[in-house]
Amino acid sequence: MTKADGSVVWRAYSMVSAPHDEHLDFFSIVVPGGEFTSELSRLGAGDTLLIDRQAFGFLTLDRFVGGRDLWLLATGTGIAPFMSILQDFEAWERFDNIKLVYSVREAKELAYVDEIAGLEQRDYLAEFAGKLQFIPVVTREQHPGALNQRITTLIENGGLEAAAGLELSPEHSRVMLCGNPEMIDETRKVLKARDLQLSLSKRPGQVAVENYW
Repeated sequence: MTKADGSVVWRAYSMVSAPHDEHLDFFSIVVPGGEFTSELSRLGAGDTLLIDRQAFGFLTLDRFVGGRDLWLLATGTGIAPFMSILQDFEAWERFDNIKLVYSVREAKELAYVDEIAGLEQRDYLAEFAGKLQFIPVVTREQHPGALNQRITTLIENGGLEAAAGLELSPEHSRVMLCGNPEMIDETRKVLKARDLQLSLSKRPGQVAVENYW
């Protein structure tokens, strides 16, 4: 983004849009006084925004080998890349079960709920109906249909697997994490204790991560 003083500010964002979309959709929260988001919030139709031609990142399904169950664990705006992944065929074709776990502090922060509910009604995804389960998590208040503990706690006490009706296992599970760095670090440790390892280029594993902060 080019600021009023002529300087350029860059930030990395994951796209909400499907890979085949003609328009780009991003999900951001305005940080008061933030160097980037405050400027972004003031943009209007016709204003200019700089976007790199090449997309970068490691939160892609090609990080994984095999697997039967895809777990997408997000906090806050970390839901963005998972919305993009779920609008494409690959995840639906590759995996038998998809569990989208979305954690926020208050229910009003849950975003894209209607879009998530409508995914399996899309013509090009209708054949995969029944594969996706949405598991909302609201940590600071009780909300109908939502779990009420942090993702790490829910993994440790078995609450997440009980809600999903599915076991987290190195053999079958492939887990993608996107959210704030603290959530990523803590969840990685909990998963590692279950023998779910970070997937590296030289050592395929069961976990892929991206900090979204």
